Amino acid sequence: MQLVVARIGRAHGIKGEVTVEVRTDEPELRLAPGAVLATDPASTGPLTIETGRVHSGRLLLRFEGVEDRTGAEALRNTLLIAEVDPEELPEDEDEYYDHQLIDLDVVTVDGTEVGRITEISHLPSQDLFIVERADGSEVMIPFVEEIVTEIDLTEQKAVIAPPPGLIDDRAEIASAREES
Repeated sequence: MQLVVARIGRAHGIKGEVTVEVRTDEPELRLAPGAVLATDPASTGPLTIETGRVHSGRLLLRFEGVEDRTGAEALRNTLLIAEVDPEELPEDEDEYYDHQLIDLDVVTVDGTEVGRITEISHLPSQDLFIVERADGSEVMIPFVEEIVTEIDLTEQKAVIAPPPGLIDDRAEIASAREES
């Protein structure tokens, strides 16, 4: 099975290095020197990582055959894709691969059906479940411990404790003024 592990950003310097937006919890495993990665678009790959280093909090990679800034710029916005065994599980028991979460049923702690996870959106601050409801509408649910209370892969469900207004229109509005 293929997993997107990074997106190539802009060139860094003149020797062919690029910044990457990491999209895996295991960059030391997936983006290590020697790793051969498929690409999207496919015409730019496959790419073999020659070197990697962290500079000012950003991961920089250099690929075999990319020796200058022009070659690095040509790779911008390319997705890097790793081949992963579908039976492989993340090291931490509280981590999940996207393919494990897609198609899980989403229910509230009281058993109310919300919908089905159709996509995972990876944002810089947190991940979001994109959940399709029975009526075809979508709701976004932050994948944070306070809201997603349980992931049960055996039962194929995600249990949530949504705050008011997250999945319905009945938000509670608290007044900053005291009632007199």
